[in-house]
Amino acid sequence: MLNKWFLTKNALLAVKPFSALQDAFRLGYGKTQFIKDIIAGLTVGVIAIPLSMALAIASGVPPQHGLYTAIVAGIVIALLGGSRFNISGPTAAFVVILYPVTQQFGLGGLLMATLLSGIILVLMALFRLGRLIEYIPLPVTLGFTCGIGITIATLQIKDFLGLHIDVMPAHYLEKVYTIFTALPTINWADTAVGVVTLLTLSQWHRFRLPFPGHLPAVIIGTILSLVLIMAGYDVQTIGSAFQYQLADGSVGQGIPNVLPEFALPWNIPNAQGKLVEWNFDTIQSLLPAAFSMAVLGAIESLLCAVVLDNMTNTKHHSNNELLAQGIGNIITPFLGGITATAAIARSAANVKSGAFSPISSMVHGLLVLFSLLLFAQALSYLPLASMAALLLMVAWNMADLRNIIHLVRRSGANEIAVLLTCIFLTVIFDMVIAITVGVLLASLLFIRTIAEMTKSIEQTHPEDLNDVLVYRISGPLFFAAADNLFADLHEKTVHTDHEIKHIVLQCDAVTVLDTGGIHALTRFVQHMLPHQQLYMCNMQFQPLRMIVKSNAVLELKKINFSSGLEDTYQKIRDFDNLSVN
Repeated sequence: MLNKWFLTKNALLAVKPFSALQDAFRLGYGKTQFIKDIIAGLTVGVIAIPLSMALAIASGVPPQHGLYTAIVAGIVIALLGGSRFNISGPTAAFVVILYPVTQQFGLGGLLMATLLSGIILVLMALFRLGRLIEYIPLPVTLGFTCGIGITIATLQIKDFLGLHIDVMPAHYLEKVYTIFTALPTINWADTAVGVVTLLTLSQWHRFRLPFPGHLPAVIIGTILSLVLIMAGYDVQTIGSAFQYQLADGSVGQGIPNVLPEFALPWNIPNAQGKLVEWNFDTIQSLLPAAFSMAVLGAIESLLCAVVLDNMTNTKHHSNNELLAQGIGNIITPFLGGITATAAIARSAANVKSGAFSPISSMVHGLLVLFSLLLFAQALSYLPLASMAALLLMVAWNMADLRNIIHLVRRSGANEIAVLLTCIFLTVIFDMVIAITVGVLLASLLFIRTIAEMTKSIEQTHPEDLNDVLVYRISGPLFFAAADNLFADLHEKTVHTDHEIKHIVLQCDAVTVLDTGGIHALTRFVQHMLPHQQLYMCNMQFQPLRMIVKSNAVLELKKINFSSGLEDTYQKIRDFDNLSVN
């Protein structure tokens, strides 16, 4: 019991909130840095406003919940976090997980899943799992992010083309079929707005202006939609597609211009307007989604922090960032926010805009808050096709075809197989299955590659020693390589044209010996004795220590160890002379 208490205490001491903020102030924080943070925060806030609403809509909830997420998570996670530059909020990667949860359990179920994912993230931080991101291979990361991009792009076709689809199926292939059968219902006015928004967004960089094109593209799309509406065309907007009800019973269209209200997630009704009966079975059905959210949130936030470290030559605190992400996702659902994590695109824009500390993320959250309070009516005019166009661009960036093509060109068949497997599994099934299978497949292929590198090479020996075979073993002697190597050595020894009395294994290139290697070595000794003597020389520290730890094995005691080949040859000569006498 006492040991458990000490372990818990050490885990709590290992993660410290506010670490990124402390780093910034330790480096020196003054008026200049504060102005830089304000400029960066305002720039990112402009990007976050339309994206947050678009991501909320794509997740199956009203757009204001995306704004609530950007406000609460953007401030709380930045304040507590371990990265100075991460901007947290709703992200495109979550859409493929959140949308099915919303369809099945409604907003209340989504908020409960977010709360559970926050608890899981806190546990991951306390168990110091932040460094595990380093063990996810690049093909796995590129594969599941590309798969998420494909899925997000598929989901946006409905609003981008203005298709009439009542309910989107749960499975990907069914989604594609539903969209294909709904193509005759295309709304050309919605499509025109979406195309103009997408073209503006994709070509904005050509103007070389110092601010991003997200808001200008949406403004242009909104102006076009208003013109089309006045001309008598039907264009779906946030105001026409969504309505809200305030605590006083008043109902409105679009987005409410009020502060996020505190509410218990388990008291929010589902999509049918009924309260969900939260019991063990219901929570158990939400746990897979919550676990997926936590894993994806950890991966996204830590990958984002690594990218920003490379951009700024800084160092983040991985476990502290996980703790902040967890606490943020625990607090956010009580204020109507959905699942949040660090967003790479917004965080990169934060760095490029000159941010110095997490205060820039807090400024970004405050800007979203003021926009909600002051411009909610204007935001209701935003067309859904423009929101879909924003997410199509996000999906294109997530697919990261440039890096995928680069990986395919410079990698072998193993990496390409892992990449394609992860893309397929992410699209057809889900992200957790893709990552699990991808990491497992990459590990097995890597083990096979390393095992194939372990070789035995016959060496020359002195002419006066005719009954000797000398082999130099190169590579790790572990479970996947040792059996084949020693079986091959046994075949070579048995099928010689003269009698062999001494076998010498030079092990200077053996870096690792595990229990599988010890087992294979023991069987080899059993096959060789009593007809041959076995010698091992030039042992490195780890293999030698492993043999010493296994000294209770009788066969290992019969091995003759020496420091080098010359010492081994002298032992053989002494043995032969003793045998003759």
